[in-house]
Formats: sequence, C-alpha cells, structure tokens
Amino acid sequence: MNTLLPDPAPDFDQPVAVLKHCHGRIRKQLATLEKLLVHLPEYGTDEQARQAAGAVLKYFDKAAHLHHDDEEQDLLPMLRAVAQGEDAATLQALAPRILQEHKDMDAMWQDLHEQLTAIADGSGTQLSASIVRRFVQCYQGHMEREEGFVAPMALRLFGPEQMARLGGAMRRRRGLDEPVASVTPASHAAPTIGERVADLRKDYGQASLDESDVADDPIAQFARWFEEALKAEVNEPNAMSVATVDADGRPTSRIVLVKQFDARGFTWYTNYASQKGKQLESTPFAALLFFWSELERQVRIEGRVERTSAEESDKYFNSRPLKSRLSAIASEQSEPIASRAALEAHYEEVARQYGEAPPRPQHWGGFRLVPERIEFWQGRRSRFHDRIVYTRQEDGSWARQRLQP
Repeated sequence: MNTLLPDPAPDFDQPVAVLKHCHGRIRKQLATLEKLLVHLPEYGTDEQARQAAGAVLKYFDKAAHLHHDDEEQDLLPMLRAVAQGEDAATLQALAPRILQEHKDMDAMWQDLHEQLTAIADGSGTQLSASIVRRFVQCYQGHMEREEGFVAPMALRLFGPEQMARLGGAMRRRRGLDEPVASVTPASHAAPTIGERVADLRKDYGQASLDESDVADDPIAQFARWFEEALKAEVNEPNAMSVATVDADGRPTSRIVLVKQFDARGFTWYTNYASQKGKQLESTPFAALLFFWSELERQVRIEGRVERTSAEESDKYFNSRPLKSRLSAIASEQSEPIASRAALEAHYEEVARQYGEAPPRPQHWGGFRLVPERIEFWQGRRSRFHDRIVYTRQEDGSWARQRLQP
C-alpha cells in the first residue's frame, strides 16, 4: 500500500522546491490512508495493514508538523515582509485560512493517530471513514491553495538572500548542519555550537491530554502511561532522574532505574553511603522525572523519601545477577579511587571472598519516594503543551487541575 523508498528530495538551497516535494510525500501518505480504509474491512490488521498504518504514523508524526512550521514561522512571515499591492491583499486573505487549516488538520490527526496506532500494533481495526475523508479533502485543498498562490508568490518575490534564509531555517528545524563555507570572514563568523543550540526546535503533535482522559488516581494514570511506553518500545522507560539537595540547599540530579511503583510510591535501590544516600539522609525529599521522548511525554513526581524495609531490600538484592550483587559490595559509590585497575582488583577480591552467595551489605538498599505531587505533561504544537497535576490532600485523596504551559 505504500512504497518503502522515498523519492529523492531537492536540497535546501531550493526551499520552495523542498516544500513542494513535501506536498508530494503528503499526497502519497493520503493515498495510503485511503487504501487502508478499503483494505481493513476485507483483510483486517494483516502485515500489510500494520506496515501501512506505521508508515502514515511515521510521516505525520515526524515530518508533517515540520512542514507546517516552515510555513507558519518562516515562509508566511517572510512573504508578509515583502509583499505589496495585490500580493499583499492576496496574502492577507489567504494566510489566516492556511493557519486555521493547520489547526483543523492537527485536530483531525489526533483522532486518526489513536486509531492508526491500534492498527499498527494489531490491537484494533477501527478507522473512521468520515475523518479520513475530511482529513484528505482538507489537505488536498490546502496544498492546492499553497501551490496555486503561495509558492508562485515566493518564487517571484524572494531573491537569493531570502531563499538562503528560508532554506537555512528549514535545515535547522530538522537538526541539519549548515553547509560549511570555504571562507568565513572574521566579521561574519559562523555561530558556535553553543550559540546554535537556540535554533534547535522540535514541535510536538502526537497526542493531547484532557481532564476527561486521565484517571482519578495518579498512580493508575502513571501505570497507564508506563504500559504505553513499554508498548511503544521507549528506550529504557524505567529510567528516571532523581534530584536531591545537599546541606546547603544545592541540587544534584542523576539517572537511576525505578524498580517498583504502587500506591505506596516509587522505589529504587542504591548505596546508602553514596552522595544521594547521604543527601536523602539529611533532607529526605526528592523530585523524580520520567521523560519519554518517543511519546512526547514527561512525568514529574515530588515527595518525601523513606528507606524500604530490610526484607524488601534483601528480596530485590537477591534477585539481581551475581555480578551486580558483587559490584554493589565492591564499589564505595561516589568515593574517589586511584584507577579502573584498582576498582577491578577490589571486585576480584570481593568475588573470591563471597563466591556465589554474597549477602546484601548493610549500606545498600532501597529508597521509596512517597508522592505528594505528580504532574503529567503531554507535548503539543507550538509549545502550547498540556499539563495536568495531582496534589495529595491531608486526607490522602488527590486533587487534580490543569496548569498553563
């Protein structure tokens, strides 16, 4: 239903041609979407259907919003700056419609995204014919207007400098390096990587988060999102940042792996004599952060921290691979050591001493953060993100409200 080999694209020194090429790719994905609508009732979510749904998802999740941003943030503002007379009047009438169509298509895509995701993973066969037809018709009319009026206007009004500026902005939006000039005058030195970081932008648009979508209990909501992260094969979905403070109130953060979460809180294991262990001993409060970039989601969790019971720590320690248990004994975490060789020699000594049944050292065990505040963040277009926060009340219940992005 869909070709796996993309057509070669023009270079960004021809930005208008790149935009037209994007239209060609959009048309191919729309055709795939229409074919999928016919295919599903007869064949269900077979391999061909799953691949087709995955291809449409990949394009509209990863590429289409970049194309819209090219127009909203660069092409249309640049045209407004140079258009005069009849061109200015045409642009004034057309631009608001183009921008509104972007919003309309984005809203329709949110509905299609959920259905296509289920088709791609084989868990659903529902694809709304009415939404597909409206989505296709809206995009087709939208592209015809841009190709009939906007692109020709840009080709007439933009000189080499404007074309270079437009192409450069499009490259940076996609995280591509600018071509290296053979000679760079000192007065026009290329920006450093530290300066160029401000131009790195990724817009979000995979999903939305509404009060009606979330569970009453934040742990249940976290479990729902965590399962979706596993299903999406997010890279290490259990990785979380743990932020603590020292005696002077200075923060420190690091990445650890959550090993359990339930109504009691979020648990991880470490050396109690490590930096974070000592800081939590003196100030037993922390902040956790999960960031699942593949789903454009993050979860922030704040609360007080307590040690797990010795029984819990023993149980988890004994479930670990032998070499991990030996490493926990051999390493005085966060303390300096002369060399890697010295570290490995200490490990070998511990391995000889304890063999196959090393006991859990008293300085190693679990911490559990008992949450008082949990915020769910869903990325949205133009940094207008969704944020819903739960706050634990004195009676143990949770209050829920939306925050501004």
